[in-house]
Amino acid sequence: MSDDLVEFLRARLAEDAELAARSGPDECGEWLAHGHTVDFCQSELAGFHPTVARHVAAHDPARVLRDVDAKRRVLARHALSPAVGDPELPWDNRDDCQWDGEDWPCPDLLDLALPYSDHPDYRGQWRPHPKAGIRRRAVRRGGGRRRAVRRERGRG
Repeated sequence: MSDDLVEFLRARLAEDAELAARSGPDECGEWLAHGHTVDFCQSELAGFHPTVARHVAAHDPARVLRDVDAKRRVLARHALSPAVGDPELPWDNRDDCQWDGEDWPCPDLLDLALPYSDHPDYRGQWRPHPKAGIRRRAVRRGGGRRRAVRRERGRG
């Protein structure tokens, strides 16, 4: 795994966690939106469009810390085996990335880095292929039968 990408992700996640931790005390609870106002537990701020207020409230510090924790767990599952440098060989009896592609890092790590693409340390080579990992799903059409999406079948 590219140590540079791993270190980049660890640093961004640490920044996110630090900012979230400084943005509200643990005992505060969740932020709430009430129309044009966001209740930040200790104070309220009005003047938001209701949609923006809901968006701000949805990203309270507790949620951001849970998100950072989840991303750190994903990152940990992508650690290379220190013995042989192979992401496919498990070590310490733990689950690891099962990426079988020749290119490394795998699309999961590239996707984790993508939200930070506006950071000055983000490298263009970390940008995932636009269609990597995206698969079209079968959809139900009339009568409960499944048909593949038209694009998969090669029709318009």
